[in-house]
Amino acid sequence: MKTRSEELQVFVAVIDCGSISAAAEQIGQTPSAVSRTLSRLEGKLGTTLVNRTTRRMDLTEEGRFFLERARLILEQMDDLEERLSLHRQTPSGRLRINAAAPFMLHAILPWIGEFRLQYPGIELELNTDDLIIDLLEQSTDVAIRIGELADSSLHARSLGCSPVQVLASPDYLARHGTPQSVEALSEHCLLGFSALDSLNQWPLRHAQGDRWAIRPQLTASSGETLRQLALAGEGIVSLSHFMTHEDIRAGRLQVLLPEHNNGYRQPIHAVYYRNTQLALRIQCFLDFIQKKLAMYAC
Repeated sequence: MKTRSEELQVFVAVIDCGSISAAAEQIGQTPSAVSRTLSRLEGKLGTTLVNRTTRRMDLTEEGRFFLERARLILEQMDDLEERLSLHRQTPSGRLRINAAAPFMLHAILPWIGEFRLQYPGIELELNTDDLIIDLLEQSTDVAIRIGELADSSLHARSLGCSPVQVLASPDYLARHGTPQSVEALSEHCLLGFSALDSLNQWPLRHAQGDRWAIRPQLTASSGETLRQLALAGEGIVSLSHFMTHEDIRAGRLQVLLPEHNNGYRQPIHAVYYRNTQLALRIQCFLDFIQKKLAMYAC
């Protein structure tokens, strides 16, 4: 008997979800139906794909081999369906996007209305997470990552870059004065990141180099929290232009020491796990958002 695509989908869902019950909930079937499908698939193949106990599930060697091919087959089927959709010029389907909260808030949400008008067949699911996530575990199609990428098995596409600037509110500067040199920053309240110390290396040239390592008096894990603190006049901050350009334009934040800025631009990448041609709905979104990000390059 030949293996059917539905059986491949059930098998992959069980592995990705980690259990039969979780897979059943995801694909809208009963656990008993999923279990029967998995057993039927193993019967057709004449081998055990998954060793199942009451506490865990482990892929056999044959299961690992089959999983890799099953994913490829399902991706090729998705690609075929979406290529047909391309001919009709109607990209469709659910698109799960993950990004850090500041990027989602300032660089994606303002354009969602326009994107939905342009691609009404795409169902968006927008999730935020300031930590690097497992795309498969979170059922994410594409994640937007800011900064330098670590070596990874994921595929990445550059969406552009955003300058990083040193900023403060007019209220803070009125109360504490405007620093006239990089060294003078040491006399001010500096706002920094608590999670990634590399983000506390500000892009400022000085006598000892072109990065200024700060000792923040107030820290936060999120760039949006630091932005709000700066807007409230709590101190001086260094943030990417994509999340502060409106504040600068409106005069809520002022750029400090521009003549000392080393010109560093924070890379912005889309990462995804597919090893075939990008799904059409993903391609449409990335093309769309890349054009919008160009305005943050300043």
